[in-house]
Amino acid sequence: MSALKTQTLGYPRIGREREMKRALERYWKDKIDGAALLQTLVDVELDAWSAQREAGIDYIGVGDATLYDPVLDWALRMGLVPKRYHGLDGLDLTFAMARGKEGVPALELTKWFDTNYHYLVPEVEADVQPKANFADYLDTIRRARKELGERAVPIVLGPVTLLRLARVQGSFSDVLAALLPLYQDLLGQLKGLGVQEVQMHEPALVLGDAQKHRQHYSSTYETLAQAGLPINLVTFFDDLGAAYPWVAALPVDTLTLDFTHGDSTALMASNGWPQGKTLGAGILNGRGVWQLRPGETLATVQALARQAPLRLSMSCSLQFVPYEAARETALPEELRNVLAFALEKLHELQLLGQAGAEAPLSAELSAYDASWERFKAFAPREPGVQKTIDGLTPQDFERSLPYGKRRNQQIKLPPLPTTTIGSFPQTVEVRRLRRRFKLGQINRAEYEAGVDAWIGYTIGAQEGIGLDVLVHGEFERSDMVEYFAEKMKGFAFTDNGWVQSYGNRYVRPPIIFADVVRKGPMTVREYAKAQSFTTKPVKGMLTGPVTILNWSYPRTDITAREITLQLALALREEIADLEAAGARIIQVDEPALREGLPLKPERWDEYLSWSVDAFRLATGQAKPETQIHTHMCYAKFGEILGAIDRLNADVISIENARSDDETLRELEQYGYRRAVGPGVYDVHSPVIPGKAEIKAKVQIYLKHLEANQIWINPDCGLKTRSWDKVFPALSHIVEAVAEVRAELPTANP
Repeated sequence: MSALKTQTLGYPRIGREREMKRALERYWKDKIDGAALLQTLVDVELDAWSAQREAGIDYIGVGDATLYDPVLDWALRMGLVPKRYHGLDGLDLTFAMARGKEGVPALELTKWFDTNYHYLVPEVEADVQPKANFADYLDTIRRARKELGERAVPIVLGPVTLLRLARVQGSFSDVLAALLPLYQDLLGQLKGLGVQEVQMHEPALVLGDAQKHRQHYSSTYETLAQAGLPINLVTFFDDLGAAYPWVAALPVDTLTLDFTHGDSTALMASNGWPQGKTLGAGILNGRGVWQLRPGETLATVQALARQAPLRLSMSCSLQFVPYEAARETALPEELRNVLAFALEKLHELQLLGQAGAEAPLSAELSAYDASWERFKAFAPREPGVQKTIDGLTPQDFERSLPYGKRRNQQIKLPPLPTTTIGSFPQTVEVRRLRRRFKLGQINRAEYEAGVDAWIGYTIGAQEGIGLDVLVHGEFERSDMVEYFAEKMKGFAFTDNGWVQSYGNRYVRPPIIFADVVRKGPMTVREYAKAQSFTTKPVKGMLTGPVTILNWSYPRTDITAREITLQLALALREEIADLEAAGARIIQVDEPALREGLPLKPERWDEYLSWSVDAFRLATGQAKPETQIHTHMCYAKFGEILGAIDRLNADVISIENARSDDETLRELEQYGYRRAVGPGVYDVHSPVIPGKAEIKAKVQIYLKHLEANQIWINPDCGLKTRSWDKVFPALSHIVEAVAEVRAELPTANP
C-alpha cells in the first residue's frame, strides 16, 4: 500500500527561544520599531515552515502566526472594528484592541473553547459595515508559497466560527451575509496566487448548539464553494455529534475530524462516509505531550482507510505543545523517551504516513513500545494513594457548618473590603533572584532572605495604600501551577516547554507522570513571614486542584477525576497547615474550572460532579472560622453558576473589567447569596483606572448585589504589571471605596 498523505493545522508561533515575547515587550517599551517587530514574526514563521517541510509533511498549514491573537487578526481583516477604535490604524489599532489605551478599553479576553489559550472576543456592532483588508495575510501566503510551493495550505478562520465567538449586536444572519462576499474575494485572490487548497477552520461545529446554525453553515459553504478553490473544512477538540450527517454533506472536498477527543470513529461507523470526500483524520493529539502508542494508532488508521480516502493529520494546531522534547535533557531518559512535542509529532505523523494503511509496524515504530515499557517500570502506580481515595466518605467533602452559620464566625471587615488576587509585580530583580538560586549562585538562606525582603516591601506597600486584606505577593512563584507542582511528587518540569496563553503571556505546563503526593508544607513559610509583618489579615494563597490538572499535561492512563482528587488531598493537607499557622483567610484559585467544561452539554454533569467535588475535598475540612476564597477569570460562567454555588466557597472573585458586568448580572439573576469580588481593574491593560471610573463600577455593583456581599479587587494577579502602575491603580481603588462607604446607608453597613 502506498504512503498516506499528511497535513498540519498550525504550529507553535512563539519562537523556539520565545522571540515573539521579547520582541513584543521591546516594541511596547519603544526599544524596537514596528518593522523589527514584524521581522521577528516573519522569522518565527520561516522556522515553523522549515521544520514541517524537513519532516516531509505534504500539506502544511500556513497563515496562523500572529503578533497577539489570530481571532483579532481575522476581525481586523474583515473590518470588524468597534467605533471606539476608529482613527487608529496599523499596530496602534491592533494593540489598542488587544490591550486597551487611555480612555479606550480593550476587547474582552476569554478562553478558546476548552483550552488554556485566551482569544480576544470580536465586537460586531449593529451598524457594522464589514470591509476587507487582506494585505498582510496575502503577503504571508506569497512568502509561504515561495518557501513551500504547493505544500503551503492557507489557514482561514471560518466565518460562522468567527461570528459564533464574537459579541454580535445585530442580526447574526445579516452580518454573516455581509461577510461572505469578503470571504469569496479572499478565496478568489488565493486561487489567483496558485493556491491548490484552503483550510477553513470551523471548530464551532463541535459545540452542542451547532444544529441551531445548520442553515448558516449550509449557506456559507454553498457560497464559498462557488469560488472554485478546494476547501478542507477543519474541526477539532471534539466530534461533530448530531451534526455529523449534515456537516459531512456540505460541499467541501476534505473534512478533517478529531479522532483524539469525542468519538468520531463511532459517528463514521453509524453514519458512513460521503462519496467523493477525503477524510483528514486527526489521529495524533495536538494538545498532549505523550508519544503515540503505535499499535493502537495504526489500527485506527487501517480501519479508517477502509472507509474513506484518507490523509493523516494532527487533531488540531500544535500551538498547544512546546517545540521539541529532545531539548529537555534534564528529564529522566525513561520519561523523555515517551514525550512528543511539536517536532516529534511531525516525525510520528510522517512515520504513520509512510507505514500506509496496511503495512505492519516498522522497526522505528516498534521501538516506541519498548520506550513505553521502560516508562511503566520507571513510574509505577502507588497503591496507597488509590486506597485513600477509595476510603473517602461524604463528610470529607462538607464544611462542618453551612455558609450562613459559619459566616458569623469569620473575620470581621468593613463593608466593601478591598484586597488583591494574589501576585504582585515580578520585576527583573525578582526574576534574577529566582534564577540565581536555581543556578546555585546563592544558597537557600540567601534566596529566602531575598524573597522575605520583597514580602516585607509588599506588605508595607499594601498597608500604606490602605487595603483591608493583604497578600504576600508570590515572589517565590514563577507560575501559579508550576510552583505547587514542584512541591509534590508525580510532576516533571521542562526547561524549554513554553506555550502561549495569550499575547506575550507564555506558560510552561508541568507534566503529571505519576501519582500525586504532597512532599510537605508548600506555602506556610511565606504566609507566616508575611503575617509577621502586619496585624491586618493576610490570605493564604493556593492553586486549586482542577486548575493544576487543566494547566498541566496529565498522564493519560489515570483518569482526570482520580488525578484531581489526588491533588485535592494534597491541598487539604496544606490548608490544615495554614490554619495551624494562623491563617483565617485562604484562597484556592480555580480559574480553569470553566475551561475544562466539555464542549457538549450532555457531558457537563459528569465533569462538574467530580471537579466541584475536588474543590470541596480540598476545602471541606477547613474550620468554620476559616474564610475560603476562590478566584475565576476569563471565561463565561453563566451556564455553570449552579456548580459555582456548589463549590461552597465563602468568597469568589471574578474577572469583570472586560466583560461589561455580564457575570455580575448572571449572579444576580441566579440569586447568588455568597460574597463576590467583581474586578474593577483590567490588569492586562497598560491603562491605570481612575478613582471616578472605579467608583462608578462599585456603584453599579451595588445595584446588583448587597453591600455586605461585595468585595473590591483587581481582575487578576498583578505579576505582569509594574510597581509604577500598581501603586496608583490600587490607591484609586481604596480612595473610591472610601467614598462609596461614606455614602452607604447606615442600615446597610
